[in-house]
Amino acid sequence: MPSRRPNAELRPREHLTEREVESLITAAKANRWGQRDATMILMAFRHGLRASELCSLQWSDVEFETGNLHLRRAKGGATATHPLLGDELRSLRALKREAKSPFIFVSERGAPFSVSGLAKLIERAGIEAKLPFKVHPHMLRHSTGYALANKGTDTRTLQAYLGHRSIQSTVRYTELAPGRFKNLWR
Repeated sequence: MPSRRPNAELRPREHLTEREVESLITAAKANRWGQRDATMILMAFRHGLRASELCSLQWSDVEFETGNLHLRRAKGGATATHPLLGDELRSLRALKREAKSPFIFVSERGAPFSVSGLAKLIERAGIEAKLPFKVHPHMLRHSTGYALANKGTDTRTLQAYLGHRSIQSTVRYTELAPGRFKNLWR
């Protein structure tokens, strides 16, 4: 029976740097559906969304007046309300002007965007961005944890932000963060 190669053989790491995420967003903007695609990548990264969580977002989850996003986490994670930053609000407003569906991210035919469609979008954007390894949507979630841990976010806050039930799922990001060694020799 053929077995799948370990992730370590497929790519050097399971997260992207903030600069690599920016490259993905820039590459996605050049697509025919660039506004939607770039907004999907931005939202997945900023909020640490799983592919299914991103694809299931609806306009009723966004409060434009208060700048909040209401999240229903998958895998039994806690629901949460996250603040939206200005660039996210602008991107969402641009999509809202064209919206004909209760779902934020829709396909050309108006159906909710699929998880497999997102995987293809991310993979293509990674190729266009000339990233040296294949990328997948869950890397954006890992990138969120990595970026926030590297900025010094405490583990419990990070756990709540990502909607992890177990702290063990969160600790991996603090272990990866090179910033934790920053001032050891001062």
